[in-house]
Amino acid sequence: MDHFPIFLATRGQRIVLSGGGEAALAKLRLLLKTSADLIVFAATPDPQIERWADEARLTLHRRAMAPGDAREAKLFYAADEDATEDARTAALAAADGALVNIVDNLQDSAFITPAIVDRDPVTVAIGTEGAAPVLARAIKADLEERLPASLGALTRVGKTFRKLADALPMGRARRDFWRDYYFTTGPRAMAAGADALRPALRDLLHTHLTRDARPGHVAFVGGGPGDPELLTLKARRALDEADVVIYDRLITPAILELARREALMIDVGKEGFGPSTSQEHINALLVEHAQSGAQVVRLKSGDATVFGRLDEEIDAVAAHDIGWHIVPGITAASAAVAGIGQSLTRRDRNSSVRFLTGHDMKGFADHDWAALARPNEVAAIYMGKKSARFVQGRLLMHGADRTTPVTVIENASRPDQRVLATTLSALPRDLTEANMTGPALTFYGLAPRAAVQAATETPLEELA
Repeated sequence: MDHFPIFLATRGQRIVLSGGGEAALAKLRLLLKTSADLIVFAATPDPQIERWADEARLTLHRRAMAPGDAREAKLFYAADEDATEDARTAALAAADGALVNIVDNLQDSAFITPAIVDRDPVTVAIGTEGAAPVLARAIKADLEERLPASLGALTRVGKTFRKLADALPMGRARRDFWRDYYFTTGPRAMAAGADALRPALRDLLHTHLTRDARPGHVAFVGGGPGDPELLTLKARRALDEADVVIYDRLITPAILELARREALMIDVGKEGFGPSTSQEHINALLVEHAQSGAQVVRLKSGDATVFGRLDEEIDAVAAHDIGWHIVPGITAASAAVAGIGQSLTRRDRNSSVRFLTGHDMKGFADHDWAALARPNEVAAIYMGKKSARFVQGRLLMHGADRTTPVTVIENASRPDQRVLATTLSALPRDLTEANMTGPALTFYGLAPRAAVQAATETPLEELA
């Protein structure tokens, strides 16, 4: 991040601009939304700038900028649309201590102005660090469609109640109150008319002041295979409300970024056949934080109900009469099979699919390998890299075809996804050579769709 976004206090502050043409007009239309004292230097200003000056919306000096003109200014815009003049005025403003922006000159600017969605006092700023202004405008247009025009009025009324809401305890109690106002009570009152907002807000505050504190709760959330766009809306909401997030090793940073900044983040990562946090300690953390009244998200990779030791954690929470619920997620098998253009089941091929885990070797050894070795069977093997030779040996021992396709997908759904297409006979060797270091899922009985098509196509020379 080369440009750190902030919101600058503008009330009573000086903002100076040099220029009187189209570039100046574009900046001034935005700056006039602020409460700053605007000073413009332009020898030949556009008539619109003169009208704004006549309306006392800005101060216009009909001359070129001189040394000292930007003294005590917070910001300066060089908008003369002439490289030499822009460089001159920018140097003068920098000497006066102002932060300088040169229109359409990212390299020599100390700050940039983002695209802005204005629902005053709600302001959304969108920046691409100058790399893609067209993209920023497209995002702005999308947000403007999504954010109702009434949002500003809703927020202005809410702002007047900030001091009264301080009567609620810090933290979750206040967040629950404002969440109810902005997403439930406020919009309903707004639909009845703006005059209904203040009475509704007073009633809501009374309700929150007199009700019992919300008890601690645990949400067991499936974080999906790693792509944040594959999170469910319910998972996003749980992360937004969480006071504590207890997460697995395979949860990606992009998903962790979706949690509230104030949330306590606890890494309890387990690594197959390597260092790990004990299940007993994880259970104790869930109970400890939920009993303190926190809203806890137990964030598991994939789907929480698949090879996630979910039952042990639910039992620990339920034993202490703590409320809980499950938010399902996309399991790695679904994401990985989509990545190779296949389906887990197919008519006339297999009407069932087995989900196995290579982490539990005892349960692995007891599996019905003879049934899986039959033609056209499909299995999704989680955490199976280290057990590849074991899988191969068991299947061959029970008569599996050595040429049965096997596909290993590393980092399914993520930008660094890799696909290894091999066969049962070559699986251990090819896996070793691939040197996969990320989480991987092994499909027995499935090849990537392109490979399937290539194997079934008749060579042209055979048609001659």
